[in-house]
Amino acid sequence: MTMKIDLNILPVFIAVAEEHNFRVAADRLGITRSAVSQMIRKLEDQLGIALFTRTTRSVKLTEAGEHLYSQVRPQLENVNSSLENITSHKSPRGLLRIASTSIAEPFLSGKFIVEFSKKYPDIELDITVTDDEFDIVKAGFDAGVRLGDSLEQDMIALPICGLQRDMAVASPDYIAQQGIPKHPKDLLNHRCIGWRPKLNNRPYYWEFSENEKDFEVSVEPQVTTNDFRLMLRVALAGGGITFATEETFRPFIKTGKLVPLLEEFLPTFSGFYFFYPNRENMSPKLRAMVDFVKSWKQTN
Repeated sequence: MTMKIDLNILPVFIAVAEEHNFRVAADRLGITRSAVSQMIRKLEDQLGIALFTRTTRSVKLTEAGEHLYSQVRPQLENVNSSLENITSHKSPRGLLRIASTSIAEPFLSGKFIVEFSKKYPDIELDITVTDDEFDIVKAGFDAGVRLGDSLEQDMIALPICGLQRDMAVASPDYIAQQGIPKHPKDLLNHRCIGWRPKLNNRPYYWEFSENEKDFEVSVEPQVTTNDFRLMLRVALAGGGITFATEETFRPFIKTGKLVPLLEEFLPTFSGFYFFYPNRENMSPKLRAMVDFVKSWKQTN
């Protein structure tokens, strides 16, 4: 005997499973929290088993809920992709969710996003800038942008730029007052401005290379922040030496507001990649972004 399940509830179940919160799931779906709660209760009643463990502070999947999520999520994605392929006879459309690291300057510079939006006016971009590393599929994103050495092996990755390198910089005023470090170890005698990706993380390490051997300098920043804009402002105001990707500083180096330091000690590393899950049916909106990334890399 076939069990009768309201399939319209499945997207609600997936949203709650991914957000771990009824209110946040409701905001994501554009419905009320009570509606979400009622639909989840209805689904559990129809299945005759609890899918979530609820407390006053959290909502977690039960073992049965985890199993259902792992089976339903990819199937529903394939259905949605198939429907989009059928209905996209004019132009790609819909919401495209992307998670990008904050240091992906080639992607976040603005030009990339503006040009894509002009070409595909019916695609709505929702870009979350975060330095947390997580499963983009489980979190409900279509794709992401990260450095190549931090990608999961089961993802398809497209380069959006060439090799990168970190760079140490300071303002002309700071250099005039404190001098230029001749070797990375000299940084220990300078005021430094550090960056950390999130709360309670150690500041981003400063890595150099000498005689084909990589090494780190454990600077003790006088100022540490998780905001690149603040880091830049402090450096531009003469607050010390800071360290990040060369692309971050390039516009300020061109105008003379920042001066590159220790360039002979700076190694290159894998650049930024646009990545997405390997799916049987790619949605037209994601296909549009993939094609755009490929053409962008060739012309920029």
